[in-house]
Amino acid sequence: MTRETALDPNRSPATGRSLERLRVGFIPLVDCAPLVVARDLGFAEAEGLELDLVRETSWANIRDRIVLGHFDAAHMLAPMPLAARLGLGHLTAPILAPWVLNHGGNSIAISTALHDAGGAWGAVDDPAAAGRVLARLVVERAERGEEPLTFASVHPFSCHDQQLRHWFAAAGLDPDSDLRIVVVPPSYMVDAMAEGGVDGACVGAPWPSLSVEAGVGRILLTTGSIWPATPEKVLGVREVFAERRPEALAALLRALDRAGAWIEDPANRPDLAARLARPEIVGVPEALVMRALAGELRAGRDGAPVSVPGFLRFHGAGPHGAINRPRVADGLWLAAQMLRWGQVRDRDRAFAAARAAFAPATFDAVFGPPGAARDDETVRPFDGAPFDARDPGAWLDAHPRPVGRPG
Repeated sequence: MTRETALDPNRSPATGRSLERLRVGFIPLVDCAPLVVARDLGFAEAEGLELDLVRETSWANIRDRIVLGHFDAAHMLAPMPLAARLGLGHLTAPILAPWVLNHGGNSIAISTALHDAGGAWGAVDDPAAAGRVLARLVVERAERGEEPLTFASVHPFSCHDQQLRHWFAAAGLDPDSDLRIVVVPPSYMVDAMAEGGVDGACVGAPWPSLSVEAGVGRILLTTGSIWPATPEKVLGVREVFAERRPEALAALLRALDRAGAWIEDPANRPDLAARLARPEIVGVPEALVMRALAGELRAGRDGAPVSVPGFLRFHGAGPHGAINRPRVADGLWLAAQMLRWGQVRDRDRAFAAARAAFAPATFDAVFGPPGAARDDETVRPFDGAPFDARDPGAWLDAHPRPVGRPG
């Protein structure tokens, strides 16, 4: 190693190559794993990249900093690029999602008080049975003149918010009149539940498990039981970054591909759990990270682990092809939820934004187009009405918002 190489922080100590620095924002969740692994295990460096990972506390901060150009790329909620293109809640910005970081990983946890009040909620991951109990409690509270139940999601434009709404609606509840949905950053969810500020929360691992360990929550549903095989987090980049630095983006996708494959090997879970548990990444006990990685969750402190196959997937094949390949169908599904709940009104504009944000062109340019034998048109939520992306408006017409509390 030369003296110049040793003193140059932008040059690989292993190869002497100059490294292109990318500043990437992330939230302390287990599903930031591909970014951490790509940096720590040298997959990014092998592609000529230096990843500067910046930990943020809220999704609003992530959104603001990617939109304003403070980050080159970011760990983002799957609906967030779509919301940015539509200018929902912030400046309008053309954000792309060229890589799906993971499927799954969210759970709905409820307070121990709400769990006790409901009685027989059914087995973990029975959204229909749990929805019937929830609807009964909502009616009873209204009859007593009590305030509606409050659930937390991590951001208005998140799968968490949409999964809560879908579950409520399937139970005949109007999410905006029969209950309240508030926004709480992921790392504050347990505190909000402990203080009685929320009765339940939809949040990514490891925070539902931490609520169980703290004795303030119980895991009721994993959101794969509501929406199977849908993207949860994506890599978000500005369109201008993709246009001006295509080689850097391709290198990042290749690094994430290697990282995802490494993560999917069960033999690597202990190493990964230790890396994610570090204070500067997620900052929770390794055992809680391992539960998410293995899909072995404890619903309550007094219960045995519940096995949830496919709870959190980072790489490989799913029902619709490669997990990491963006699907226009998924973007249209997320847009349909925004339209259903009045977050946006213009169907044509919303569906056009979805097609742009979730276009697979960048992925296909790097990894090649997919094979022909692939279902790329549907999303199948738990309540049995499939969404056909060839006619997204048809599902929307058949699923208006509920009329409100059942009588």
